[in-house]
Amino acid sequence: MAARHTPFVIRLKDRTAEQSETQGVEVSIDPGSRHTGVSVFRPHDGTRYGLYGIQLDHRGGKIRDKLAPRAAYRRGRRSRNLRYRAPRFANRSRPDGWLPPSLQHRVDSTMN
Repeated sequence: MAARHTPFVIRLKDRTAEQSETQGVEVSIDPGSRHTGVSVFRPHDGTRYGLYGIQLDHRGGKIRDKLAPRAAYRRGRRSRNLRYRAPRFANRSRPDGWLPPSLQHRVDSTMN
């Protein structure tokens, strides 16, 4: 079986599942507009010891920058001397839980 790129997994073949049990850990997520911080702590005697710290860089700005020209092209088609393309805004309904694409990317990348 080939290893997948996402999610990244390291398979340890030198121990069994019983030997791999660890003490409890805490995961902390700090969401931000450009970066999200993820850290893993181990509590011990009222003190939290950091095990891992990860910074996720989001592409929200790049997604927004790619969507803006598409909207400009649509508006341009309406103003050219072509067949009339009326703005369509009354037939749009968004599903429950809808987020803008840049925010949806932020949620999806953090969850992955």
